[in-house]
Amino acid sequence: MFDFIGKKKYFFALSILLFVASFVAYLFNGIKLDIQFQGGTIVQIQMADENFETARAEAIVEETIGKKTSAQKSSTISGTSGEKIHLLVLNVANKEDTLSGEELDKVVEAIRKEYNVKEGADISVNSVEPFIGRATLIRGAYAILWTSLLMIVYIWFRFRAISGLSAGVMAVVALFHDIGIVLATHIVFRIPLNDSFIATVLTILGYSLNDTIVIYDRIRENNRLMRKESIGEIVNKSINQSLSRSINTSVCVFISVLVLFIFAQVNNIQSVRDFTLPLLLGVVSGCYSSVFIAGPLWVVWKEYSLKKKAAGKPAKA
Repeated sequence: MFDFIGKKKYFFALSILLFVASFVAYLFNGIKLDIQFQGGTIVQIQMADENFETARAEAIVEETIGKKTSAQKSSTISGTSGEKIHLLVLNVANKEDTLSGEELDKVVEAIRKEYNVKEGADISVNSVEPFIGRATLIRGAYAILWTSLLMIVYIWFRFRAISGLSAGVMAVVALFHDIGIVLATHIVFRIPLNDSFIATVLTILGYSLNDTIVIYDRIRENNRLMRKESIGEIVNKSINQSLSRSINTSVCVFISVLVLFIFAQVNNIQSVRDFTLPLLLGVVSGCYSSVFIAGPLWVVWKEYSLKKKAAGKPAKA
């Protein structure tokens, strides 16, 4: 039987090391906000082939309208002919305003001249006003916060027999560990934060909490059966009993998301790739935090509470 509780300091140290590395990456890369959160304009232009340089496209836009732009290659499948269509995606993020009609015409014309874009090529434009972007970001943060609070309340009532409030708080601390890993993935791989980030986080919250609740359920049963054992021994045995289920479930989910990621990579579908890559690492983090973080953290809290309670008792005469 593996001693999860005895080696908890190593697991905590690994998590701290990952977050320190993520902070270093943040200092170099910063956090990129997509137009859904920052405001700006996305222009998708159908290209004749996929042999075009995104760096050159970015330079063309900046030379034309003087606004910083990020460009990406993307692909989609035509719903009528089944033909693979190559797209140039221009993201002109702007905290002040969206592209005007005149600026948009200049951008499209400059790209047409550089890449000989056909006259009948599909061009789509999606603009988000900056104040709407900020409001969306705030609403997304509130969604994550309220989800976390409701999870604490749920665990508090379901696991009252094992101090449900502290169990719920530690479970949510482990969940914020997973949110940090998902955010770090966006920072390291320079994936802009958009509505897919909120969807990924909420997905990981639900998945990771389910894994943690299975372990808590086992702790509740063993707490009734192993009354003479310490809280650390009870939690350690409970984690070992739930380990195979946690790993098997995570592997199945990981394989499913991995197949989706490979599909997006092969077909160069940027939106799906940006969603599945953080989700892949989030699934791994969710399994890790459920097994190595939530239970051991709860043991640390319980042992601290018991010592504090014992220290507060007056000595018997």
